[in-house]
Amino acid sequence: MHYDYKTQNTCSQIISLDIDGDVVTNISFMGGCNGNLKAISALVDGWTVEEIESKLRGIKCGRRPTSCGDQLAHAVREAYEAEQAQA
Repeated sequence: MHYDYKTQNTCSQIISLDIDGDVVTNISFMGGCNGNLKAISALVDGWTVEEIESKLRGIKCGRRPTSCGDQLAHAVREAYEAEQAQA
C-alpha cells in the first residue's frame, strides 16, 4: 500500500512510503534536508514499523519538539494502522 503522511513542525512537508504488512520501503521526503533525508530513507528501507519506531521515535531537531526522523516513525505507524484497517 502506498501512503503519504503530512508532517508537523519540520522542514519536510510530506513523507511518502510503501508498506506491505509491517515492512516499509520506497520512503521519500518532500522538502527538508535533501541529503540527510535520502540517507535516512536508504538506511531504513526494508525495515519493519517497529524497527523504525525504536530507532527514530522521540528524536528532536534543535528546539522543535520533533524531527524528520521522528515524523517518519509517526508516519510508518499511521500507515501500518491504515493498512490493517483496510484488511
